[in-house]
Amino acid sequence: MNIQHIRNKILAGEWVLSRHARIRAGQRRLRDFDLVIAIANGEIIEDYPEDQRGHSCLVLGHTSEGQPVHSVCAFDPSDTLVIVTAYFPEPPKWKDSKTRGGSSQDD
Repeated sequence: MNIQHIRNKILAGEWVLSRHARIRAGQRRLRDFDLVIAIANGEIIEDYPEDQRGHSCLVLGHTSEGQPVHSVCAFDPSDTLVIVTAYFPEPPKWKDSKTRGGSSQDD
């Protein structure tokens, strides 16, 4: 995964939210605008080349208010960026925005 390719897709509007990501973002009151800002200015902190859904990665970025947000990103066969899920990194799963806590399960 390449963060510049991900940024280019976000800025070109060549991205979609998975159904799961749409539901989770709504539950967390995470606006599309903030996801775009976070991913466009984010960094890849984990790479998942063996993900059962296909190669994906975890991007850490920050909302327009500076709140850290994680986005799991992948590409579909047509090279559209798919935001698989998005969430705010919080204990106990995360010690801080870059360090996992006791549980390694993402949702």
